[in-house]
Amino acid sequence: MKIKTAKYLKSCFSYKECPKPIKPEFAFTGRSNVGKSSLINMLVNVKNLAHTSSKPGKTKTINFFSINDRWFLVDLPGYGYAKLNKDKKKFFGKLITEYLLNRPNLLYIFVLVDSTIEPQQKDLNFMYNLTEAGLPFAIIFTKTDKITANKLNQFLSKFKKQFLEIWEQMPPYFTTSAIKNIGREEILNFISETIDKYWDNKKIIPNLY
Repeated sequence: MKIKTAKYLKSCFSYKECPKPIKPEFAFTGRSNVGKSSLINMLVNVKNLAHTSSKPGKTKTINFFSINDRWFLVDLPGYGYAKLNKDKKKFFGKLITEYLLNRPNLLYIFVLVDSTIEPQQKDLNFMYNLTEAGLPFAIIFTKTDKITANKLNQFLSKFKKQFLEIWEQMPPYFTTSAIKNIGREEILNFISETIDKYWDNKKIIPNLY
């Protein structure tokens, strides 16, 4: 898939404010400071489409972007940011949950996982909740440029071992670097193929996990 246009649409404080579900939609989320904004900018090849910050927890709304006037890219708030107070944590939890359960055009959720730290239970818990809700997801492992190939292989082996203790198989997954553009073509091709298969043919994605 070639990215011809990438335009900001709106930011929403509630799923009721979201654009009409007239186009296929792909959401991106992950623990705070996982490199989500950098990854989104790399995918669409626009430097500051999604705003990056050295402070985790910057994304506080559901942010919509129109890509090629064909599909919506959705930047969700991160989860698990320890410095947010309890009320804000509850709000973000409700905001993300209501969005995920009320978008009939949502084809896939991309869950970003930091490859530079040990596998986190919060990530697995979030994926488990997606599974329970029957929502298809793929995993994007970020920041692979910051570790050696050997360290990455060790991380992936450990993550897969933990994952397969709960699930029967791994979902689609991608290794990426926003700095080196690693994984960009694979993710965009996956999005294009998913649109062709499930949206254009009016099929429903089965719950495989």
